[in-house]
This record gives sequence, C-alpha cells and structure tokens, in this order.
Amino acid sequence: MPLRKLLLAGIILAVAGAGCSRLTFVRPKGGMKEIEVPKSTYHVRDSKATQLRLEERESLGLSEQRLRVGDLDAAEREANKALRLNPDSADAHTLLAIVAGRRGQGEAAGEHYRRAAELSPNSGSVLNNYGAWLCSNGHAAEALVWFDRALAAPGYAAPASALANAGGCALQTGQYERVEPDLRKALSLDPTNAYALVSMARNEYRLGHFMDARAFAERRLAAAPADASVLQLAADIETKLGDRAAAEKYRQRLRAEFPDAAAASSGDTARP
Repeated sequence: MPLRKLLLAGIILAVAGAGCSRLTFVRPKGGMKEIEVPKSTYHVRDSKATQLRLEERESLGLSEQRLRVGDLDAAEREANKALRLNPDSADAHTLLAIVAGRRGQGEAAGEHYRRAAELSPNSGSVLNNYGAWLCSNGHAAEALVWFDRALAAPGYAAPASALANAGGCALQTGQYERVEPDLRKALSLDPTNAYALVSMARNEYRLGHFMDARAFAERRLAAAPADASVLQLAADIETKLGDRAAAEKYRQRLRAEFPDAAAASSGDTARP
C-alpha cells in the first residue's frame, strides 16, 4: 500500500474544538502493534534511480511506523533520510510536519505542510492537511481556500474530511452561509465524522436550536472518545434546555476526565 494511503488511514484530519485543526494518529483497538516494514532488496540490474526510490520508500515506511508508536526521534530521522534521497517528497514533509506538531513546534509544522502542498498541488489529502494547519493557527479565512482546492483535486478519496474542516472553519470566521451545507455534505458521506458532528452541535447552539444541538452532541459523543470541549458543550446545551441533572452529569465527567480543563471552565462557555 502506498505511504499516502497509510497516512490517510492513520491520521484524523479534523478541525478540532475551540481552536482549529489537529492531526493525530488513531491508536488501534486492542493496543499498538508493530508494523512490518520489509527491507528493500536491490538487484544488479536495478538502476540507481530505482534503488533510490526503494530506499526512500523504506525510510518513509519506517518513519510512519515509528511515529505510530510514539518514537518521534526515529520518525524524524527516517523522514529526513527520505527527504535527502528525494528533496521533492511530499510524504516526507508530511511526516516531518506531524513530528513537529507533536513536539509543539507549530511554525515548523506549518512550513512542512506548506511545502508538501507546493510539491503535491493535486493531492486532496495534502491540501487538506495544510488547510487544517492554517485553520488551527489563526488563518481560518485562508484555510477555506485550501479546503476548496482539496475538494476540487482529482480523485480525492476523503472529501468528508475537507468538507468537515471547511464547515468548522467557516463557523469560526463567521461565514455562516456555508457552515451547514458543508457540514451536512460531510455527514452524508461520513455520518460518524466527529468534527462535523460537534461543529453542527455548535452551530445549532449558536442559532438557539438547543434540541438539535443536543442531538448532534449526543451523536458526537457516540462517534468518538470525548474531549473536554465537547463535554463542556454538552453541559452548556443541557443548561439551556433546563436539564440541570444532565448538565451536572457532563460536568462531573469533565472534572473526572479533564481536571485541568474543568478548572479553567466556568458557566456557559460554548462558542459558536
């Protein structure tokens, strides 16, 4: 399987919570397993260019493997090796961007995402990655342009991700006319898209449609593990609906599962 397909299978590209996009690896149920990365084998008849491509592919596979198990140093080392073998490798830049993001090096991550987008201007996943980074780093309006490019890319296999990101980003920028259409398209393609669901909940909350907001929040909680922002949103929705017991149940979960976030939150904190 090509590396880009592995990356797409392993990474959630979603504009998360109150900030914006985050890129994280999904940990398989039942624990982490090592991934077999076969060693490249060369033959006398292989050209130098073929050997370099095989070495690059091997380094990219090893980098992704180490990233999945949290070994950032090894992941970075292998991705840099791939980049030395092929300075135009968008996959290597993507892996280095994820490593930098995991380390909290936001600007470095953005530079790698930007470079990957320049190198693969027709890859919907790569364009979506860069848009997601832009949205999470205060450039939501610019991000929408990249999501639209991703959606227009030929053969893009995961349009629900870009649609969800676009709807969530539009919500942040106040371009409300495209929020619901983009999010509903995303959910028609992927009914359990966690970011599309929470963004719909936030939009319905903004509109004062609290029963609808509750329904989307419940679907979001059923679709993926809770985070602090969705528990706070669910509590705020129940408060608006007058169900104090339900609101307190969510706040108890917030205090138990995310004590730092609970300490920083108070009152009605849901954002559109």
